[in-house]
Amino acid sequence: MYLYSDSRRAPANDVKLAPMTGRTPTCAVRLSVWLCLLLSLGGPLAASAAASSLIGQSAPDFALPALVGSNIRLSEFRGQPVIVTFWSSHCSTCAKQLVALDHLYGTYRSSGLVVLAVSVDDDAQRAQAYAHAHTPSYPLLLDNAKSVSRSFAIDRLPSTVMIDRSGVVRYLHRDDRSDDTSYVAQIRALLDDNVGTP
Repeated sequence: MYLYSDSRRAPANDVKLAPMTGRTPTCAVRLSVWLCLLLSLGGPLAASAAASSLIGQSAPDFALPALVGSNIRLSEFRGQPVIVTFWSSHCSTCAKQLVALDHLYGTYRSSGLVVLAVSVDDDAQRAQAYAHAHTPSYPLLLDNAKSVSRSFAIDRLPSTVMIDRSGVVRYLHRDDRSDDTSYVAQIRALLDDNVGTP
């Protein structure tokens, strides 16, 4: 992503400070300036860039307990396209996303599609209550330590990662629009092993 539209593009994270006149700032002042810049600009940009850099890379493997049933390991599904969505019981748009994914799973399950929903709830009982109340047809997993969401660089909810049969991340969505036609096209591309241009 670039800030400039001409041919001499500068990267968006290329921050340049104007030279200061007079006294040279102390290390503490310089550190404060850089820390403020990192916190205000770098945090979200870095998380977004980290998540985007997963595309084309092997998905980080994980093993998590299911809210209903036994533990599940991502690598068990190698050879099948997998959708991993991250959610929380506090997130109202996540509920809509989980329902839409349940419909997609119902349509494409017989073709080999796997859907895993990873809860990042701090309160396991609240996530458990949500799971019992909504019971989608795919597993709801609990990431109490947030280690899986960190490994996927998840910075907002809901976020959905689409992984191909060889375990490579192909698509990433940070929205609740799984009823969008782009989701269907991408799922079909994963099922057909045609991930180049869905």
